Amino acid sequence: MPKVVGIRFKPASKIYYFDPTGFEDLKVGDWVIVETTRGREAGQVVIGPKVVPKDEVVGQLKGILRRATAQDMAQLAYYRHLEPEALQKCREMVAEHGLPMKVVKAEYNFDGSHLVFYFTAEKRVDFRELLRKLAKTFKTKIELRQIGVRDEAKLLGGLGRCGRPICCHSFLSEFVPISIKMAKLQDLPLSPEEISGICGRLLCCLAYEYDYYAEAKEKLPKVGERVHTPHGLGKVIGVNVLKETVTVELESDVILELPADKVRPG
Repeated sequence: MPKVVGIRFKPASKIYYFDPTGFEDLKVGDWVIVETTRGREAGQVVIGPKVVPKDEVVGQLKGILRRATAQDMAQLAYYRHLEPEALQKCREMVAEHGLPMKVVKAEYNFDGSHLVFYFTAEKRVDFRELLRKLAKTFKTKIELRQIGVRDEAKLLGGLGRCGRPICCHSFLSEFVPISIKMAKLQDLPLSPEEISGICGRLLCCLAYEYDYYAEAKEKLPKVGERVHTPHGLGKVIGVNVLKETVTVELESDVILELPADKVRPG
């Protein structure tokens, strides 16, 4: 079975596996320099060297070039410092060309040999002329990458409806499919304003308790079902999944909240 080390290039981003041969003593938190499709990158070890099943490894693992030096880290910090200025310059050039795109973020790799501009747009944009001018201005390899609104929120961060930093920027490494069915099953308001995040899409946290609700509701009577209770026959008019109780309207018009295990099908 292959041995791998897990490396992350940005907080709350995807973890990539590399071959740790020659660097088996790496520890979580260490910084290394590796070769990627974007050139050389500085990444942080988040999973120490370990053996994994062969089917967990896709393709040929790349090796680690070296441990990051103090000079590498200083260089990384230097180019991070240049990113706001690069972003502003790119936005000015986009405005000059009248392009229908919103530049969200500029991102250098650790040695400044690659500069990515992330942007959103409602339709396809012909940015060939812009790309040429950016390359001439910054004198490095330029990439313009179109992203969606969820990716924009992940890059920029912000506070969610709960008042905490949004999950995708804090700890979620990948997005999972979210559907309105998740909100319905959890008896949440279906108003878009109440179940949407700052990205305008359904809240990622709708998935967190979905499996629990799906499993719990299978064991609970459904609203409208007739049931026997210690107080007589009645009809279920409400279900509280977290408390595992049901609200029953008896034939006498009395309404009671009872533990689910105290009622049975009528």
